[in-house]
Parts: sequence; structure tokens; C-alpha cells
Amino acid sequence: MTDNAQHDTPATTTHTPTRTPAAPDRPILVLGATGKTGRRVVARLRAAGHPVRAASRTAETPFDWTDRATWAPALDGVGALYLVGPPDPEPIADFVAQAKAAGVRRFVVLSGRGIEVFGDSFEPSMAEAERVVREAGVDWTVIRPNNFSQNFDEDVFHAPLLEGRLALPVGDVPEPFVDVEDIAEVAAALLTEDGHTGRTYELSGPRSLTFAEAVAEMAEASGRPMRFEDVTGEAYVAELTGRGVPEDAARSLAEVLAFLAGGHNSAPAPGVREVLGREARDFTEYARRAAEAGAWG
Repeated sequence: MTDNAQHDTPATTTHTPTRTPAAPDRPILVLGATGKTGRRVVARLRAAGHPVRAASRTAETPFDWTDRATWAPALDGVGALYLVGPPDPEPIADFVAQAKAAGVRRFVVLSGRGIEVFGDSFEPSMAEAERVVREAGVDWTVIRPNNFSQNFDEDVFHAPLLEGRLALPVGDVPEPFVDVEDIAEVAAALLTEDGHTGRTYELSGPRSLTFAEAVAEMAEASGRPMRFEDVTGEAYVAELTGRGVPEDAARSLAEVLAFLAGGHNSAPAPGVREVLGREARDFTEYARRAAEAGAWG
């Protein structure tokens, strides 16, 4: 990995930020506004009365990383920006430079916990977004969340759970799954409060549990039979390709899970408490809420 984190370490002490809006008369641009974190960030900001520009290829504000003609209209008049990088990191530097020139003064970057270890290999866009904003001469804050709890009901783990069996090459490694609602609440605070410039916050749930324990909690909450099965990486790739996932994508995901299986992110992180002044939502709360919403039938 590049040395994008060499001048910064994750925040380790609590603090009380000044709750002053960064630019109360200027909109906040949220990229990836239809994604798991982005749509929740938009909702929280709007509920708090902040002007928001929700941007993506299909959102109310058109934005496409591959169509640079969409950048200027999205950035016009913006004071703060929630940056969710594209799959290809190539345009990030130019975009950040254009945003800075347009007057954007605050950048909050969605990254991932462990990026300093696996970023260049598995998430080059996250690693590049961190590097670029740190070197851009702007006010920046980075959030690095653990594995999302919502991956079990909104993403790759959902379909297998509906069938009653989640097979992954992760063994019995513990993981402090983080609720996306917490990520969104933290991001909204960082976009609108002072006192966070130059900080990196690692976000997780308050306790670590194995994937088998997580599946058991979801089974109990939903009343449906579910089980976890540990499999080899090759078996997992075969299962994904059998579901129609391209082999390259399947192998990339297997490599990410192999990283998790190494236990690099197993200990809970303090970022939610540091920013919000409360403990992170527990996985049990997530499982109950998702089950009540009918996530698993």
C-alpha cells in the first residue's frame, strides 16, 4: 500500500466537538446517495434541516464518475462533501481538485477498516481517496468502518440466508459488525460539526462475534432456520460463480474474506463513541430491527 496514512493515526481519545454547521447556507453534496451509507446520510442530514444535494447516476442530482460533464453542476455552491469513491480510482484526484477549486471546504471520506493493510490490493479506490484528500490542502476526515451488519439483509450475504445457509471462508474469526445507521449518523455529524479536521475514525459495533454467532442471532430474531458453514476459499468461489457472479469478482471477494479471517479487524473500535458520545448499536438490535422489517421472511 502507498503511505497515505503515514501522517495520521486512528483517533484514540474522546473529545467534544463544536456543534457548529460547516456552511449552513451551502448544500452538502452526498455521493453514492442511493447506496447503503449514502441514502442514510441524506436522510439524516435532511431530517436535521441541512440543505443536501443527493448525487448518483440515478439520484435527483445526476453524477457519474465516468462523465466529467456531471461534476460541475453537482459541485456548484457546495460547502461540504461526502465522498464515496468509484470502482476505478483514476478520476478521484481530478475530482477532488475540481471540488476544491469550486469552493468545497470539507471532505468526509468513506474508507474501510484495515485499508492500510489491504487497500492497494482489494480497495484501491478507498486507498486513493484517502491519499488524495490528505494531500489536497482541504479540511478532511476519514471514516473506516468494519463489515456492515446490513450486508446480511441488503447485500451479498442476503440471498444465501434466505435459503437458510451462509457459507463463507472465514472460520471462527470474530468480527465487530457495524450498523450502517451508526456510520450514517457519524458521517452526518462530521459533515456538519467542527472539531474533526485531520482525524481518522475507525467504526465498529460494540462487541465482536463470529459469523456463526451472527447467523444464530438472526435466526433467533427472525424465527427462521439459518446456519453458518465454514468452507474453503475455492469452494466459496465455486458457489458464487454458480450463482452467476463473475469469477474475477468472486475471487476478489474471497480474498477480502481471507483478510477478515486473519483477524485484522476483530477488536471493537471506538470511533462511534468518540464522535457521537454513545456506544455503537449492538448486532442484536440490528438483527431484531431487520427481522421486524421482514428482511428474512
